[in-house]
Amino acid sequence: MGVDVVTFGCRLNTYESEVMKREADAAGLGTLENGAIIFNTCAVTSEAVRQARQAIRKARRDNPAARIIVTGCAAQTEAEAFAEMDEVDLVLGNEEKLKSNSYRMLPDFGVNQFEKVRVNDIMEVRETASHMVDAIEGRARAFVQVQNGCDHRCTFCIIPYGRGNSRSVPMGGVVEQVKRLVGNGYAEVVLTGVDMTSYGPDLPGHLRLGKLVKTVLKSVPDLKRLRLSSIDSIEADDDLMEALATEPRLMPHLHLSLQSGDNMILKRMKRRHARENSIAFCAEVRTIRPDIVFGADIIAGFPTETDEMFENSIRIVEECGLTNLHVFPFSPRKGTPAARMPQIERSIVKQRAARLRAAGDAAYNRHLDGLIGTTQKVLVERDGIGRTEGFTLVGIDGGVAGQIIERTIGGHDGNKLLANGRDRRAA
Repeated sequence: MGVDVVTFGCRLNTYESEVMKREADAAGLGTLENGAIIFNTCAVTSEAVRQARQAIRKARRDNPAARIIVTGCAAQTEAEAFAEMDEVDLVLGNEEKLKSNSYRMLPDFGVNQFEKVRVNDIMEVRETASHMVDAIEGRARAFVQVQNGCDHRCTFCIIPYGRGNSRSVPMGGVVEQVKRLVGNGYAEVVLTGVDMTSYGPDLPGHLRLGKLVKTVLKSVPDLKRLRLSSIDSIEADDDLMEALATEPRLMPHLHLSLQSGDNMILKRMKRRHARENSIAFCAEVRTIRPDIVFGADIIAGFPTETDEMFENSIRIVEECGLTNLHVFPFSPRKGTPAARMPQIERSIVKQRAARLRAAGDAAYNRHLDGLIGTTQKVLVERDGIGRTEGFTLVGIDGGVAGQIIERTIGGHDGNKLLANGRDRRAA
């Protein structure tokens, strides 16, 4: 049966799932007669937690004798709730999940005093090690963790209680991991973390994300494409801006943690930027990197949000030139200040989320229209699908997963670009 890892949520979880599978195998979990299933959960919304619980129940129905282990952010923040599920054999915290001996904490391995919950205080964790992986299963691009945790306390967010305080992976470890993945054939690497633009102050020399980006590109000349996951624009440093302006291997795509387009809501969220900061940042980056593509996270229906406040979020889609929206209907998370604020009626929250998605769809279609007739360098993800440097989805013929090819764009179907021409390897 072996070990099966089911991953929910962010790119950091995807990366950590590779580490978890390796550590679980090293612990001998794969030798159990009926196998094991590990759920690496997400806690960002109550819906993410609900989906994890649903998947766990289905896994038990389909695999009645397998060992089921639950870990990740939801397990860290709601350990007892998962422990109360009859389907679950073991609950591990976010720190424990990356250690081989944690997976031997089952009666199968002769544990004398079995405890179903092994979740320590994540706030006591002070360092984040570089966990080397050789590949990311089923992925044409690889993810590399550079940071974990968050020092900020946005009123809607439970994640700091699942991940702990911010801590950075030493630069040398990041570079070595990127070298290892490029040596194994990856053309594109994505740097990822919980609050990635907070990278560095806890390390000697008070480093910043921009310095890390420059160092990776200089130290790994064979890396064809370096990409950043979600960033907080208010923390973008001068080196990062310079890299965007001068480094063609740093991909022209940034996903921004905006959350709202209204200043009062941003204040009630305890965000550190105003709408004017976001608009100015996008304008500045577009000046130095004209081909930049912006995505953003925006929450619809945050407590106390009026119609006028919501309209500011609608307007910021165009004012920032956003292309890819991740829209979240506000989801109160127990233990956060926002859960205690006056809530918006759920039907209104859903209506606002639908309007935001419609605004995002319209912006995305304009973006697709603008790429017709251009020639794009496309990373092939799988048969028939690839991504441009700006992370736009492309339908293609031919190509091998992980290969970068050039294609001329002939049209789009509202979801993806449609490429013309035969396979041509990019320089």
